[in-house]
Amino acid sequence: MLVKNWMSKDVVTVDEEDSMQLAMSLMKEHKIRMLPVLSLGRLVGILSDTDLKRASASDATVLDMHELLYLINKIKVHEIMTKNPVTIPDDYTVEEAAQVMMERNISGLPVVDDSGKLVGVITRHDIFMILMKLSGLGKQGVQLAFLIDDRSGSIKEIADVIRSHEGRIASILSSYEYAPEGKRIMYVRIYELDRSRLQDFIHEVQTKATLIYMVDHRDNKRQIFRDIQA
Repeated sequence: MLVKNWMSKDVVTVDEEDSMQLAMSLMKEHKIRMLPVLSLGRLVGILSDTDLKRASASDATVLDMHELLYLINKIKVHEIMTKNPVTIPDDYTVEEAAQVMMERNISGLPVVDDSGKLVGVITRHDIFMILMKLSGLGKQGVQLAFLIDDRSGSIKEIADVIRSHEGRIASILSSYEYAPEGKRIMYVRIYELDRSRLQDFIHEVQTKATLIYMVDHRDNKRQIFRDIQA
């Protein structure tokens, strides 16, 4: 999952000499929270909604509306932007991008190519959308979590039961987080599963692994079989 395949490529930018008012208008118009700042086509900063709020907060309480509008039109982007922004190359993975955002406590990242040219932006919102798409949530199927043996073939055993019930797998994820030694947790989302045979499916699949929970997104039914953090 490379960033270049998931980032927003139509990037809205501002010039460092543009006004704070223009930046605010662009954010509102495009419903975004971050603007890359350019100077002669080169990335020199990032302007976030937090920067805008910080720039106007101290004066907003003592100025009337006309004075405030005059102020935000007079202030230039380069006066309030964050300089030397954190960037990532377009061949970073989505997971690496998410890690940088978390470690730096930032909501988005400019993406640059080998020459340093701005080629896109990836934000926390993009990460959330990627998670939803990769997990197959939009298909409104059934998600199950299993505690399985950490050995070759353990996932296939679950998949075989799913196929025997004519279910189609939208996504499979696994993690060692919260799993005891020798085990791992498998998350699988299934669609086209016959709901009239759901209990038979659950009974059969429980012979292959420990079922932790089941969520039927179509019918909004949830059942917890085991607390994995206990």
